[in-house]
Amino acid sequence: MNFPRIITERLLLRRLKPSDWEMISYLRSDKKVNEFVKRPSAKSKEKALEFISKINCGVDNRNLYYWTITEKNNSEMIGSICLWNFSGDQRSAEVGYDLNPKFQRKGIMNESLKRVVEFGFKELNLDLIEAYTHKKNERSKKLLERNGFALVKNKKDEHNRDNVIYGIKKESS
Repeated sequence: MNFPRIITERLLLRRLKPSDWEMISYLRSDKKVNEFVKRPSAKSKEKALEFISKINCGVDNRNLYYWTITEKNNSEMIGSICLWNFSGDQRSAEVGYDLNPKFQRKGIMNESLKRVVEFGFKELNLDLIEAYTHKKNERSKKLLERNGFALVKNKKDEHNRDNVIYGIKKESS
């Protein structure tokens, strides 16, 4: 499968590579990055490469789309954004993201999220995209709201009671 690269004004969103292992390790084990996230750490090179292999297998099987966020002029990974957890009918998915704190507050995730949501609705023909975020993660909630997501008041995350769920529906044409 040809993986869909996404190009924005400042960024290139590309497929994850084994050479990204150091940033994967950092993003999945750093305390600040994971302050609001419950997920397995990938502290060692082995764990990071295992994660990359698992992700790329999911991409190959079309179970998920996982983009490495890079600046156009630098191929180094600075974050990630994904569409995953597709519904059985492939009409809805969940978006997830993380970003190296050095690159936060620069509009990078905003730029990435806009294009990934557009991809989800236009290319994958999704009707709904959801995002699960910690109830105290104000920056994530603001990012979602700025991009048209609204709090889904009557839905709970069974796996993490501290999460709130946001959703955005495809505009009907």
